Amino acid sequence: MTAVLPDPQSADRPADRPAARPAARRAAPGRRRRLRVSDVTVVDGPMLKKTIGGTVVGNFMEWYDVGVYGYLAVVMGAVFLPTASSGVQILFSLGVFASTYVARPLGGIICGRIGDRIGRQKVLSFTLIMMAASTFLIGLLPTYDTIGAVAPLLLVLLKLLQGFSTGGEYAGVTTFVVEHAPDRRRGWAASFLDFGTYVGFAAGAVVVTVLQVTLGEQAVLDGAWRIPFLVAGPIGAFAVWFRLKIEETPAFQAQQAATEQDGGAAAAQAAAAAPTLRSLWKPLAVAMVLVAVANTASYVLTSYMPTYLTDTLGYDAVDGTLLTVPVLVLLAGMILVAGPISDRVGRRPLMWFGTGSMLVLSVPAFALLAAGHVWSTLLGLSLMAVPVASLVGVQAATLPAMFPTAVRYRSMGLAYNVALAVFGGTTPLIVEALTQATGSSLAPAYYVMAFAVVGAVTVFFLRESAGQPLPGAMPAVDTDAEAAELVATQDENPNLDVETLPLHREPAASGAH
Repeated sequence: MTAVLPDPQSADRPADRPAARPAARRAAPGRRRRLRVSDVTVVDGPMLKKTIGGTVVGNFMEWYDVGVYGYLAVVMGAVFLPTASSGVQILFSLGVFASTYVARPLGGIICGRIGDRIGRQKVLSFTLIMMAASTFLIGLLPTYDTIGAVAPLLLVLLKLLQGFSTGGEYAGVTTFVVEHAPDRRRGWAASFLDFGTYVGFAAGAVVVTVLQVTLGEQAVLDGAWRIPFLVAGPIGAFAVWFRLKIEETPAFQAQQAATEQDGGAAAAQAAAAAPTLRSLWKPLAVAMVLVAVANTASYVLTSYMPTYLTDTLGYDAVDGTLLTVPVLVLLAGMILVAGPISDRVGRRPLMWFGTGSMLVLSVPAFALLAAGHVWSTLLGLSLMAVPVASLVGVQAATLPAMFPTAVRYRSMGLAYNVALAVFGGTTPLIVEALTQATGSSLAPAYYVMAFAVVGAVTVFFLRESAGQPLPGAMPAVDTDAEAAELVATQDENPNLDVETLPLHREPAASGAH
């Protein structure tokens, strides 16, 4: 997987060079702090590629399940609540989908706290195992016809378990990748995460479509719906094996090395001075709003669209699925473009473009969908993909850069998952309820436009982070030559403020008292 990553700017360096050097020195009182070459982290190129590959497979796994469940929403309602009306079945199925997001904040906070203490890699292996196992077990569940009302309860329980594990997954993998990436290419590296997201979603759609075409709707209802969930077993086993081969991040290693070097008293003092989540309420609030905006648009396009095309616009299940697959592939490609662009022009311009296009294109997109032609549906879905790519494509690089290393994982876990629980995961349920209540096929467009306005305002409060070191971490570059150049130009570099870097104390000069 890692061999195909487009990384034209990387350069080789000696294989025995450590991926991270412990953070360096703090200037003595009265002296100006200086950055040295030994302070700068030179990124291990092969390990970066392995890291991207190992985290992409986890995102693929998570969103493969989301895609499968989204495209089987009508079927799952009929299987686990067969005595209800079709409208109630759909609301039940979407409600079960939304219930997974209840557990996500808890998973994000607990996994984040542990990950900030013992390391990101160990926790991410655990979340992936839990996620794959719960998806596999859904494929083994007895139905309502077998055990009655216990069946939907077990479905909800397993979806809650999925929610807990995925709550720690995305917050962890974004933290993991950005802490491995060089500062000037963080957007490029992080964009692969959401690329994996939409490829996984498309894969889930393809698997469901193949079942529907080859076996027929009745066979899917009779039990073939289990197959996509059971496939998660071998996929998950491969993903766990891949992830276990990745090293811990340079930023976390440097922080641990600094703690061990300073000793117990210094470590306790540093822990007492570390920021708390309460002191970070402003970046947490900004992050929550940005996540809500990006994922509202995303979930309308992905998780809700199969239901909208079949239940509201009258497409049959197979056509509704097939129409979304090429758009998901297009979206994945657009995300790989958005990340590198944000490295050049900044994260904020891309987010303003995303919220602006979200406001302008939503009504035309849904009007094209309502026209009922295949070409208009594809064009409408493609228009919806533009703001999603612009917002989601820079999200993974932007959000972790808002928080310091010591609390980055738990901060991401809280901000991302609370926003997703309140807004993202409930989006399919809310827009379906709005559509049924108003009878208007444009109701989802107006809902998305309201979030676009809020998002555009919130970007004003976002600090630009493209090309800058992560808070609480030393600068990260691709080569030794870049490290030397960074040190030589540190006084005029607009992306570098040495006074904010976590430098250690310099050795006292000879003869000093």
